[in-house]
Amino acid sequence: MDFIVAVSAFIIPLIIFYVVAYGVMNKTEVYDVFVEGAKDGIKTVVSILPTLIGLMAAVGILRSSGFLDRISDLLGGVSGKLGLPSQLVPLIIVRMFSSSAATGLSLDLFREYGTDSYIGLITSILMSCTETIFYTMSVYFMAAKVKKTRWTLAGALIATAAGIAASVALARLMC
Repeated sequence: MDFIVAVSAFIIPLIIFYVVAYGVMNKTEVYDVFVEGAKDGIKTVVSILPTLIGLMAAVGILRSSGFLDRISDLLGGVSGKLGLPSQLVPLIIVRMFSSSAATGLSLDLFREYGTDSYIGLITSILMSCTETIFYTMSVYFMAAKVKKTRWTLAGALIATAAGIAASVALARLMC
């Protein structure tokens, strides 16, 4: 374990050194290429900023309005029969839109139920095996100017459902 900790402290600087050394060996103007990449990155950030602000505002409104609590109450009976506690329904909904808001909900669940509880275990696994579907699609498709998303949403929703099912199944095995 100590070896992994030691390697992890040096891996990023080694990668940066390797990239710079490789560029110098190939007679590339490394700094100029870096500055051009940074300019492109700033352009991308500026182009997706309105989308990010809109998503963050929408998630904030959903949390503050009590809408997520109402949805949790409505779906609690169905989710309970599937082994999914109703307290996790808001987390699942918010996770599809915002990772940071879902992290906030996760911390609230950990504080209330504990990290080693059934709800805590499902939360941990769920956060690691699901994706922010709508955030990712809107940001990346907007940045790449993709107009036809085809089966992306359906595939992402199926993958999220599989992640939720895996979370419940793995938490049951651990408890």
